[in-house]
Amino acid sequence: MSPQPSGRTLFFFEKPSAMRQLQRFFRSPSTVSVAAEGHLLTAEEPGSIRPEWKPWRFEALPIVLDTIPVAAGQNRSGQSHAPKLAAIRQALQGVERVIIATDPGREGSMIAWEVLEHLGWSGRVDRLKLGALDDVSIRRAFASLARETTSGDLDYAAYLEALCRQYEDYHLGLNGTRAISLRLRPPAFREPWRFGGVQTPTLAILADLEERIRSFVPHDFFKVALHLRMPSGAALTLWHAPKERILDPAVAETIREAAAGWSGPLAVEQKDVRRSPPRLFSKDTLARRCAKRFGWDPQHTAGLAQELYDQGYLSYPRTESEYLPEGQIGDAPAIMLALFEVLPELRPLIPADGKPVLRRGTKGHYVKDPGEHHAIVPLRRVPERGRLTADQFRLWELIAKAYLAAHLPDGIDARTLISAQVLTPVGAKPFSVSGSMVREPGWRAIYGSEAEIEPDLIPGKAKREQEPAVTRLPTVRDGEDGTATGAKVVTAVTEPPRRITRGELPVVMGRLIDQVEDPVVKRALENPVNPNEPKGLGTAATRDTILPKLLKSCYIALGTGKDPAIEVTEIGRAFIGAVRQVFPAYGDPVGRAVFEAELAEIGRAATRAEAVQRAEAFRQRTRVRLDELIGAISGAGVIQLDPSLIPKVQDDDRAPTPAMVAFAVSLAERKGVRLPRGCKSSSSACRTFLDTHAGARAPQAEQGSGLGASRTPSDAMVRYARSLAERQGIVCPPDVETDFDACRRFLDSRAPETRHPVTETRGSVRLAKGSADKPGQRVSSAGVARKPKVRRRA
Repeated sequence: MSPQPSGRTLFFFEKPSAMRQLQRFFRSPSTVSVAAEGHLLTAEEPGSIRPEWKPWRFEALPIVLDTIPVAAGQNRSGQSHAPKLAAIRQALQGVERVIIATDPGREGSMIAWEVLEHLGWSGRVDRLKLGALDDVSIRRAFASLARETTSGDLDYAAYLEALCRQYEDYHLGLNGTRAISLRLRPPAFREPWRFGGVQTPTLAILADLEERIRSFVPHDFFKVALHLRMPSGAALTLWHAPKERILDPAVAETIREAAAGWSGPLAVEQKDVRRSPPRLFSKDTLARRCAKRFGWDPQHTAGLAQELYDQGYLSYPRTESEYLPEGQIGDAPAIMLALFEVLPELRPLIPADGKPVLRRGTKGHYVKDPGEHHAIVPLRRVPERGRLTADQFRLWELIAKAYLAAHLPDGIDARTLISAQVLTPVGAKPFSVSGSMVREPGWRAIYGSEAEIEPDLIPGKAKREQEPAVTRLPTVRDGEDGTATGAKVVTAVTEPPRRITRGELPVVMGRLIDQVEDPVVKRALENPVNPNEPKGLGTAATRDTILPKLLKSCYIALGTGKDPAIEVTEIGRAFIGAVRQVFPAYGDPVGRAVFEAELAEIGRAATRAEAVQRAEAFRQRTRVRLDELIGAISGAGVIQLDPSLIPKVQDDDRAPTPAMVAFAVSLAERKGVRLPRGCKSSSSACRTFLDTHAGARAPQAEQGSGLGASRTPSDAMVRYARSLAERQGIVCPPDVETDFDACRRFLDSRAPETRHPVTETRGSVRLAKGSADKPGQRVSSAGVARKPKVRRRA
């Protein structure tokens, strides 16, 4: 589609809500606007490309495409996007220039570019990067657009990076899942062994932690308490609890005996300790905080943040950064005043001079380059409480308070440390105790009692021990003598690493560097382009989608509680063991993080030609890795696993297959009925709907000319197909459960040769008379009898 020298410009938005926000700035006869609903195109299934790719056969692998064919997708209601694509095609007629105004991330770029390429657009494209949808941010975005003459080419590089991620996901998921399910999966496990470039190394992180927890052997260690009496009569207890733990009880007893007879001067150190406010939120750290405080699933948090962004109350939420650019320092006073309109009770906390506190550098909040997208912050436009849902307001308030805290003074604590040196046969040993009191609350006054919530610990690590401390210390002068009244040995036990929780998983994926100890590996995970964002797994936009995939595959299970811990199942451990056995690179999280950093270089290409070259090299590399993966799996054997360790999955707990959902949506549209609640998430609900409505249409289809009408197999046929698949260690194709002909073909091809032909009668399965070698049967080249085709009843 060629551009027309008309001077007309088309704005391409991701959502109608964003389109309405921006149309206030450029309504004119020379502009036209279109809005998508997320991705309008979807990758075609292999079976629709080539029929021989539909069955799961190892001999057909690897299935490799130069480019992934796409077609019009569907919205959440099952309606085709074809009319919307046609409308965009029509809108492009007579246009000279396209301005992409989708969300400012890789996915946003892809949403627009894939449509433009699908429709054959070859004209000028520019990129409007909207970090937020308030008036000030929109004006800044247009000013930046006017300065950047190559914004379209740079955005095309970002699109190619997203496209290459899709290319790898498609091929790895397709080939890896089929190959591993067909060759390695334990026969008793009926679900596919799903494989993915990001989800598999993420499972490896969890499996390694699971192994450390299960193999952990607790050990006793010892602390020594020294009870003192002061001349004033006050009592005090000091502790010897070194970082290098005392593991020998004899050593602990030697120290106790020496401490029991000790007397001498005490050292008292008093100093003020400044406590700076925490960093601002990235998408992952916001998910962790909301999981810990509210018990929210990370996807729920992401959805709320996106809604607030769309309404113009938050900056772009799918960000990896916890910093703001120095260029936004001047915005702080106006934003704080706006926030006080909604949170007036916090207004008295502003400094007396009315100026916000500005902290620069990586230990503060403002840096020269915060990355592609800065931290999530509130905007000048603030919501009315009544216009937001309860959860939306809780999230906005959490982010608003974090922003206010970042611009308020440090908190100051008065800290007192009382210590003594005790001479023992094994050397001088320090004993101490500390106490502190709040001298100035500073930013903590915003949170009140919430300010002392336990700080965020590194996920997957054992909980660190706190130094001995008490809330109140007696008055002790520096150099004042103390006399021991006794000493005792206290036994403690080492603890295993903590399990990673649901809310912590995105943080773990993004900060893989915190999970490794080897200095060489840590250096490999550093990001020289942006030191604040080390190399990790996946992207901020998609990390919260990995856990549902792992749950669906039965690789992990969730515990209980507000933010449940993640436990790897025996199936998950067997799967990751199998992957590492046949192709270790796909079970290496660090190697994957380095690989993704190389993938990100596509999006950083300086020119369009350079991006195209890098993308083609990446696709070629993906094809080579696929060949190597299938070759490695071809020589591996089936994994043996005790069937009792395989989790039982009830039909009610399973999601329906895509074929079932598509059939249900089609039936609902034809019959003019609404899909019942849970039809798209519950297999039993979907099957009940199909049994009710598809069954009612069967006689009608037989009487008329609708020979091509879809028929559903009986329950007995489906049960027999599943049992065959389970016994033969193969995956039962999805359409077996919804399509009569597909189910029959599967039974005919997989049933043992002593089995009689299967026919359907009144919703049940019966055997036709005769034996497997009945005259008229055909024999395949493998020597297996095939049944003659059964004519469908008219």
